[in-house]
Amino acid sequence: MSGATTVPEYLAELEPERRELVSLIRAIVNENIDPGFEEMIDFGMIAWVVPLEREPDTYNGHPLMYAALASQKRYVSLYLMGIYSDAERAAWFRDAYVGTGLKPDMGKSCVRFTKPDAVPTRLIGEAVSAFSVESFLQTMRRARNGAT
Repeated sequence: MSGATTVPEYLAELEPERRELVSLIRAIVNENIDPGFEEMIDFGMIAWVVPLEREPDTYNGHPLMYAALASQKRYVSLYLMGIYSDAERAAWFRDAYVGTGLKPDMGKSCVRFTKPDAVPTRLIGEAVSAFSVESFLQTMRRARNGAT
């Protein structure tokens, strides 16, 4: 886990090849995400969150995370909480990923990448643009109340 407190510090810690991959995915997210989300470092990774000023009622005192990007030992993980908080959108994402012709490497809430040419750029852009801050908050509130 990174000890960085800013995104530039986080990127500076990475080896050049890994920095290229993380920077590519970060650029896709930043180009497509609703501007109401805030980019920051949280839990040792780059995170796009609902600012606490907008949604202070969180279970752990941290801003509500919408997406996150982490350089792991063997791969880069992109966490898409918006997609995985909605079963229909999660199914769409899996099907669309397979449809790209790329081989998905996915966990329950993350997609893993090892090289830039394996990143489905258009799909990642569509996935992060799927929610506004308000629609994400509504989805999370429904999930909190037991509905999906």
